[in-house]
Parts: sequence; structure tokens; C-alpha cells
Amino acid sequence: MGKMTSEEIKEIIYKYIKDEFLEDTEEEIDYDTPLISGGYVDSFSMVSLLVFLERRFQIKIPPSKATPEAFDSVNKIFDLLIQFIQITN
Repeated sequence: MGKMTSEEIKEIIYKYIKDEFLEDTEEEIDYDTPLISGGYVDSFSMVSLLVFLERRFQIKIPPSKATPEAFDSVNKIFDLLIQFIQITN
């Protein structure tokens, strides 16, 4: 996988969440919307999101880092991912 920009990575996360978890809702989310504490993503969905991210970015996120707090917004997920992948400006 080549290097990606932070905006490209955030858009991948955002699109997956919209397509997988919010397809039946008219509600709009942004990169700071609380996903878990806001009720958009439950614990089962968080696991499927984790698996998607690990496969898509070819990384392994340790269970100690895969917390509900770390998955509570697109920006927080991005902050977690950049610990494991290289990005370009």
C-alpha cells in the first residue's frame, strides 16, 4: 500500500461508516460526530470496523488500543491509525 494523505484516509473511514452503519438513516455525520457515544456504532459494528481497517490498511491494531473511546469519531479513528501507517502531507 502506498502512502496516503490524511484526507484520503479520513474519507475511507467516513465512507465505510456511512455505507455500512448509516445506510438507512437520513442523519448526516461529520469527522467529529460521536459514533459510539452517539449511538451510531455499537460494539459489534466496532469490531467489523476494526477488521475492515486492519485489512484495508494492512495493519494490526492491538486490543489495548481498540477502545470505544478510540473509535468514537472519524478523527479519533484517524488518530489511532496514524500510529500504525505512514501518511503523506
